[in-house]
Amino acid sequence: MNAGLAGRTIVVTGGGQGLGRAYAQRVATDGGTVVIADINAEAGERVATEIADAGGKACFHYLDVADPASCSDFARFVSSEFGALHGLVNNAAIFSTIVMRPFWEIPIEEWDRLMAVNLRGPFLLTSALLPALRLGGDSSIVNVASDAVWLGRAGYLHYTASKAGVTGMTYSMSRELGTDGIRVNAISPGPTYTEVPRGTVSAAQKEAMHAAQALHRDAGPEDMVGVVAFLLSDDSRFMTGQVLSVSGGLLHR
Repeated sequence: MNAGLAGRTIVVTGGGQGLGRAYAQRVATDGGTVVIADINAEAGERVATEIADAGGKACFHYLDVADPASCSDFARFVSSEFGALHGLVNNAAIFSTIVMRPFWEIPIEEWDRLMAVNLRGPFLLTSALLPALRLGGDSSIVNVASDAVWLGRAGYLHYTASKAGVTGMTYSMSRELGTDGIRVNAISPGPTYTEVPRGTVSAAQKEAMHAAQALHRDAGPEDMVGVVAFLLSDDSRFMTGQVLSVSGGLLHR
């Protein structure tokens, strides 16, 4: 076990599946206590049990990041149970269920729900958790952006716009929270494949992404978790306001 996060309490949103599940497992493996937050209670509780059965420290609490009342309730739970919070991974997002379509065909309701989760969600939750993060002293926030922003990826305009917002939020948050000693960075993955089905990605599209990358292979959770653990740990203690692209060389910028 890497003890780089020992003694730290870290929240992972969307921790019930996919990359969120992998981030939560890595926090526990590195010695931290992980608070799994998810709108899917069954999935979140299952991951917390998996971690506990493996000897790690984890708990689950329901959270809808798009709902201000839910964020406030979650913040009260964290403060009551743990007091100080040392890390937050703003991972919850709508993506795998998106049907690729031209932007002029995106339903308004889908646009609004996606923006409420992907962009407003990190703003609401980070704001609610600030008292606990300030108590942490040298806390670290890791936002999850996307290299889809730099690609200008077609068919996902609302998703791309939301992640562009997350990128800008990362820059501004780092300025506003620097005086508190709170660091704010982002990981910007490229195409990454988990246990979550991606029915909208064809074999031809997948092959085209491979060809565009410098590393011609699929990326999985194991390719992302180390970067998040690094940003949460003291190994990155003088880094803030940075967006780290982890996409196998899909982009060079």
